[in-house]
Amino acid sequence: MPTSLSDYSAANRSSPPTYLGTRYDASGQFLSDPGNTVVCHLVPNSATEAALLAARERIAAKAGSLMSFTAPQSLHMTLFQGVNEQRRKRPYWPADVALDTPLDEMTQMFGARLEGFIPGPAFAVEAIAALPSGLIVDGVTAADRAALATWRDTLADVLGYRHPDHGAYEFHITFAYPNAWIAPEDMLDWQNFLDSVLADIRRQAPVLELRAPAFCSFETMDWFEELVVLNAKIDA
Repeated sequence: MPTSLSDYSAANRSSPPTYLGTRYDASGQFLSDPGNTVVCHLVPNSATEAALLAARERIAAKAGSLMSFTAPQSLHMTLFQGVNEQRRKRPYWPADVALDTPLDEMTQMFGARLEGFIPGPAFAVEAIAALPSGLIVDGVTAADRAALATWRDTLADVLGYRHPDHGAYEFHITFAYPNAWIAPEDMLDWQNFLDSVLADIRRQAPVLELRAPAFCSFETMDWFEELVVLNAKIDA
C-alpha cells in the first residue's frame, strides 16, 4: 500500500502499481493470493465501522476506475504480516522452515506456535492520514505506540521472522488498490478531498474501535478468516 499521496503521482512513478495483475486486476476482481496474517477487524455495527464505510464510499465515488476496492467486510488493521505464496524468501519466511513448505502447513505451524500466546498490552489507535487506498493509523499516545511495537516484537519472536520494515512499519486500513497513478495536476484536489475525509473520520471515530488481534488465513484480499483470537483488550 502506498504510504503517502505523492506515491500516487504519475510524476513520481513510471511503473505500474505493484500488485496489479497478481493480487487483483484492473476490472476490480481480486485474484488468488493466499497467505496468513495477524489483524484487528473493525467492531461490527460500531461508529468506527459506519465512519470508515462512509469514507470508503466517498473515495470510491471520486476514484472511479482509478482504484479497485476490497469487500467492505474485509476492513482491518494489520498488526503483523504473515507469509504468502508470492513472497517465499528470507527474511519474509521463518529461517527454521524450508521455503517450499506448503502454505497450509505454514498456517497450521503458526497456529501451533501461537498456542498459549500471552497477549501484549492494550492499545488505542487513531486515523492520522487518508489516502486514495485507505487510512494510515497509529497509536493515540506514546504508550499505545509502544504497545503496538511490543506486539510486533513478540509475534516476530514466536513466529520466527522479521520483515525488513519491522521497526518502521506503518499501520494502515486498506480500502482499495490503485489501477493507475494520480496525475500531478489532480494532486491538490485529491489532497483537499482526503483532508476532508480524514476530518470526518476523526470527528465521528476519534479512537478506532477494533476487535482483538486474530491470526487469520486468506485466499484473496476480500476475506480474512479468523483462526486464533489472541484475546487482547483493545481500548476504544
